[in-house]
Amino acid sequence: MAEWIGIGRRARRCYGFDEIALVPGSQTINPNEVNTAFSLGGKKFSVPIMAAAMDGVVDVKFAVAMSRLGGIAVLNLDGIQTRYEEPELVLEKIASATPAEATALTQSVYTTPIKEKLIAKRVKQIKAKKGTAVVSCIPAHAQKFSRIAVSAGADIFVVQSTVTSTKHVSKEYKSLDLFKFCKDTKIPVVIGNCVTYETTLELMETGAAGLLIGVGPGAACTTRGVLGIGVPQVTATADAAAARDFYYKRSGRYVPVITDGGMNRGGDICKAFASGADAVMIGSSFAHAKEAPGRGYHWGMATSHVNLPRGTRIYVGTKGSLKEILFGPAKVDDGSQNLMGALKTSMGSLGAANIKQMHDVEIIIAPSIQTEGKIFQVSQRVGMGK
Repeated sequence: MAEWIGIGRRARRCYGFDEIALVPGSQTINPNEVNTAFSLGGKKFSVPIMAAAMDGVVDVKFAVAMSRLGGIAVLNLDGIQTRYEEPELVLEKIASATPAEATALTQSVYTTPIKEKLIAKRVKQIKAKKGTAVVSCIPAHAQKFSRIAVSAGADIFVVQSTVTSTKHVSKEYKSLDLFKFCKDTKIPVVIGNCVTYETTLELMETGAAGLLIGVGPGAACTTRGVLGIGVPQVTATADAAAARDFYYKRSGRYVPVITDGGMNRGGDICKAFASGADAVMIGSSFAHAKEAPGRGYHWGMATSHVNLPRGTRIYVGTKGSLKEILFGPAKVDDGSQNLMGALKTSMGSLGAANIKQMHDVEIIIAPSIQTEGKIFQVSQRVGMGK
């Protein structure tokens, strides 16, 4: 599979969403009759599209709205919602900043210490409105924050960093023991992020309820440019799915893999499922929602890093309600609305009755899939030509 890139060095060819296409099978199914549900930590969700733990995407109101529509929105416990009693004022400042001011302002905003009382408060606010409380933090805060979140009634806890492994080495501080953490935490734990077969398999051994797959593909993330690391999402997902299937055969425990980032339209989401994902996590598409706290702006989780930002603030605009983005009717032609309608229609056209059957559809390498026959769309910058 690898090619020579120089003397003594070989590199494997990997693929992203724009380089593949899905091939219709020998049967089709009524899109209204396909099953899109997935399970995570013993809970079933009808919408397999999760909202990422980003401050421009998820707050308490958004988490509740997403829950009512059958999905999951992850609240960032390291973010603005737990640093400020009135986060709306801070979010307004970030949205009002000029592009030249945005990074420095974001860095200063996140220097305010996290208030532990706000962790419990936000979780309780979600639960009070009968929402599913899914919260996230970095490994360094996981032990302390998880105890607070669990006591407040959280349903699922996510431990997330740019790259996560079971073998983190540090003499400066004590690293999180993921095996012990998953065992001791009284609610399901999701771990991220990773992109390789070996690491996926090792992280499943910790007892995690699910894994986030993806390094640097997010619309507001600059990790790939700043650090030069990452694997295109189709290959990363396929490798992780292979590890999941091997682990299931060996242990009898099925651990969902969740493709995280790099998808901003329905077709990308469909390709992620065909690549082996059990669910997907997206940020920029939900940042378009009227309910999103970012006011049409979206920024990466590491944008605020004081020394080496690995994200940027981008303007995505407000295009519709959360319900329209998930279920339509779509009012735009770029595939960023009615994501569930796109998924169901794709599944019906491919003959896949459920998400697991999506894992078996034929995938072809098709670098012309985005441009073939689209000359007018490209010249007029509409549809797929934007």
